[in-house]
Amino acid sequence: MTGQAQIILPGLAEGAILACREPISFWGGVDPATGRVIDVHHPLAGQSLVGRILVIPGTRGSCTGSGVLLDMVLNGRAPAALVFAEPEDVVTLGAMVAAGMFGKTLPVLRLTQDAFDALSGAQSARIDESGIVADGLTIPAVSATVDGPALSAEDRAMLDGSQGEAVAQAMRILCGMAANQGAERLIPVSQGHIDGCIYASPANLTFAEKMADMGARVRIPTTMNAISVDHANWRQQGVPPSFGGPAQRLADAYVRMGCQPTFTCSPYLLDTAPTEGEAIAWSESNAVIYANSVLGARTAKHPDFLDLCIALTGRAPLSGVYRDADRQARRIIEVELPAGVDDSFWPLVGYLAGKIAPDRIPVLKGLAPAGPVPENLKALCAAFGTTSAAPMLHVDCITPEAGQIAPDADLVRLARSDLVAGWQLLNDGPEAVELIAIGSPHASLDECRALADALQGRRVRVSTIVTAGRAVIARARADGTLERLQQAGVQVLPDLCWCSISEPVFPPTTRTVMTNSGKYAHYGPGLSGRAVRFGSLAACAAAAVTGHAPRKLPDWLM
Repeated sequence: MTGQAQIILPGLAEGAILACREPISFWGGVDPATGRVIDVHHPLAGQSLVGRILVIPGTRGSCTGSGVLLDMVLNGRAPAALVFAEPEDVVTLGAMVAAGMFGKTLPVLRLTQDAFDALSGAQSARIDESGIVADGLTIPAVSATVDGPALSAEDRAMLDGSQGEAVAQAMRILCGMAANQGAERLIPVSQGHIDGCIYASPANLTFAEKMADMGARVRIPTTMNAISVDHANWRQQGVPPSFGGPAQRLADAYVRMGCQPTFTCSPYLLDTAPTEGEAIAWSESNAVIYANSVLGARTAKHPDFLDLCIALTGRAPLSGVYRDADRQARRIIEVELPAGVDDSFWPLVGYLAGKIAPDRIPVLKGLAPAGPVPENLKALCAAFGTTSAAPMLHVDCITPEAGQIAPDADLVRLARSDLVAGWQLLNDGPEAVELIAIGSPHASLDECRALADALQGRRVRVSTIVTAGRAVIARARADGTLERLQQAGVQVLPDLCWCSISEPVFPPTTRTVMTNSGKYAHYGPGLSGRAVRFGSLAACAAAAVTGHAPRKLPDWLM
């Protein structure tokens, strides 16, 4: 006997073990149609998860992983079981929805570290209610706590159906997730942000339309993430109806439920952005990290589907970074700050900080002399979210809670040599580029202005696309920035984002894409099948007018 297993979701499974010590983002990391790992930076790249017992520490990255997992279950491409060593919410929620709404069970277990280590070395296993048997190894199981959170009279009434079956279903899912998180009760939240409106898979549409048809209506002001098409223009853009139709239906289903058609992955740029200390319920990893870290608001990294459940009830589990103690930094990262850094420094540091702190909140020290502006912090947070599961970070002397450091926090240094290695990792594409990708997350007005300034009246030679929210585009139109970009040949697209863009809007002849986004530099190769180059906004502008991105380090790294 080695260690112990906790049953998060029960079920029977048998199959070959696929084990890895590195977490993965199911969205952007796994193709739900095939069940294969498409994250080229992950040790399991190219491996199939179908029918295998997946043994990994946890997940990271996008909140949309719950929708990817649900689709894999519904189309028969899911793992046989999910086995974690750490608390995990995103794909666990997908498995909960699969069982609760569609009658499809997928076992989810959490192991003690010694049991995880032992199982990782096995070849195959069988899982049932008593535990795991694998190659002569027996790991006994105990059921997770089933009491769930203490419910108020209003909570209980919603659970019992006083406001309809959709709200009752939402409360059942909420209570299940609260039990998984160890939340003692539910708390009120002031606003929501829906990530599940991205058409990551048919399962997202199935869930949303089922809830809408049940009469679901949001109870709190709720914005919407970027969607997968330009809502008004996808037909003219040549998007096939087989994709554009379902993507639009998905967006419309959430609007039908009362969500605001903001269609942006940067809700912190809206006038409705929350204030310090405000309890909200956002999904979309970059937005969650920015809200917690930079604005000082409070939100867990809610998985897709749970975001709607919270919006329908106005209630969220009291767990994680809603609580003071869980917002403390548990890793101090001292960063060697090169002289004269440009805007590409910030996503690079965020990307590497996530690798250094994949499972805990860090505080980054040494960055204050560089004087980061909001756009720098936006890029930092987005890149951090691709490589870490943590819902926030701190920047010493910059972010509002940077002094909150746990007494047992450890210390790690991020040296110039680490920055060089990270730069090279994100820059393995050729010098010739055919597409410039700006706006992952959605570009701000200042970023649009900066691109227009960097182009200096020159016309672009290669396709250059900026994705931005409707509100930012309206402001850019009003102050003349949009006209400047369009005169330079830049295409500015609303509604969709680089993480959801597809052909033919993504030019099919592209072989290499260049971006200023650490997030898209990581996900782009797997999502688009193209090589990616990464650099500053000015470097992207230069490549836009020349079609060429020299393979050299930026001046500040030389």
